[in-house]
Amino acid sequence: MTESIKTDVLVIGSGIGGLYFAISMADHAKVTIITKKESSTSNTNWAQGGIAATIDRNDSAELHIADTLDAGAGLCNVEMVSLMVEEGPQHIERLKELGVNFTTSDNEQLHLGKEGGHSRSRIVHAQDLTGREVETALLNRVNSHPNITLLEHHFAIELLTEHHLGIKTNDINCYGAYVLDSKQRQPKKILAKITMLASGGLGQIYPYTTNPEIATGDGVAMAYRAGAEIANMEFIQFHPTALYHPKAKSFLISEAVRGFGGILRLKNGQEFMHKYDKRLNLAPRDIVARAIDSEIKKSGEECVFLDVTHIDPEKTREHFPNIYQTCLSFGIDMTREMIPVVPAAHYSCGGVRTDKRGRSTIARLYACGETSCTGVHGANRLASNSLLEALVFAWRSYLAISEEVNKRDNSIDFPDWDDTGTVNSEEWILVSHNKREAQQVMNDYVGIVRSDLRLQRANRRIDFLKEETESYYKKTKITTQILELRNIIKVASLIIQSAIKRRESRGLHYTTDYPCKDDTHFLIDTVLRSF
Repeated sequence: MTESIKTDVLVIGSGIGGLYFAISMADHAKVTIITKKESSTSNTNWAQGGIAATIDRNDSAELHIADTLDAGAGLCNVEMVSLMVEEGPQHIERLKELGVNFTTSDNEQLHLGKEGGHSRSRIVHAQDLTGREVETALLNRVNSHPNITLLEHHFAIELLTEHHLGIKTNDINCYGAYVLDSKQRQPKKILAKITMLASGGLGQIYPYTTNPEIATGDGVAMAYRAGAEIANMEFIQFHPTALYHPKAKSFLISEAVRGFGGILRLKNGQEFMHKYDKRLNLAPRDIVARAIDSEIKKSGEECVFLDVTHIDPEKTREHFPNIYQTCLSFGIDMTREMIPVVPAAHYSCGGVRTDKRGRSTIARLYACGETSCTGVHGANRLASNSLLEALVFAWRSYLAISEEVNKRDNSIDFPDWDDTGTVNSEEWILVSHNKREAQQVMNDYVGIVRSDLRLQRANRRIDFLKEETESYYKKTKITTQILELRNIIKVASLIIQSAIKRRESRGLHYTTDYPCKDDTHFLIDTVLRSF
């Protein structure tokens, strides 16, 4: 018999959005957080740069909004951008109250960094480990709150909706989720009045990514299967500068290094960004990533280089201690030699479509952080707006839910997880092979530069992998590996479908068949729904 857990609010994911939301909600309701690995394993924990916020007297909300809209290539939701920017500073203060120790200047004011696409210094940070500092402070608060239960090694399988009761309806509600306790290898059902999807990103769709291994697009895949609207999945941001080293696992060299004065060069030391944008090394990420991709293809080299050797070594070590030590561990002294870098999948601007209160198109289902698509990023995310977005809209969801959570019930009786007829399988080679093949297809055909031919090839190959994987899934007892593979393939398919529909080049979506923007036909979101 499947174990059943009842809670007021279920939070799926333990990044900045999920934790910040849970802490806010816990004074009003019982909150259960599930995370498929350890609680500190998240994209947030890997975030180096910081949080963009207009708190300097030489800055303004108008400038921050303008920078965001410029990076978003005409596709940002202006209302959502304005909400994020104007409400952002208050959440920096609240993070400080929750114990986050941001880096300060000599006068004890917050030190503000500058990154690509920003016209002012406005990046609040904790040296070059901002995500880890924020995650640690939030987890400390979560672990001390009596109304919060945190379940590690619990993987959400599917969202509970009327369809699991055999009721066919377009007015879908979410009542929680089926969950796999991967330690005990037992399925559970968690019944909730409200469910928050905060399960992070999808970088593992690609073989080279700055994301941790848990970033397999689980929230987007589940929401799509449940019937939620998914938007703008074609816009995958490739971070221009991941460390190129066989053992580095695409370690991120923060955008802040270029903001600090780093210069992109070829192997021979020649600069090249002047050929692509007047902002040179501080151009937005999509432009820099395409520039690097172009230079690598023209030169035949495997990488380009980021040079900070002209900057005072002591200042470099002071501003980027983690990056310095990590590079050093791979035999690279960034104060004396150039850092080899390549673009790597970094962030998804698309996701579960939400409104200004974080509500998805499924009732009782909310989403925040990278899992969501609020519209603030448009066709390209401005650096360090991601943590800001997660904070602002997690808080706005809390404000909405605190008013309605006690009006909901979680007394509907859902059936136990049914694995009748399935068997334990030792065919792990199929799972690992299909994962590698899906990643390679996405890398080869749905990367920084695309074409109709490449996308159609990718679509055929992913469709085949989807059929094979679904057949395996239906006859095999569930494991974390098969669940992740299923989600990777589903999200890969959504990215391809969205890219095929957008017959223009805009922001992060660049296709050689349609190299220009088309505001007449495509100044709209790309929306997908399963039924």
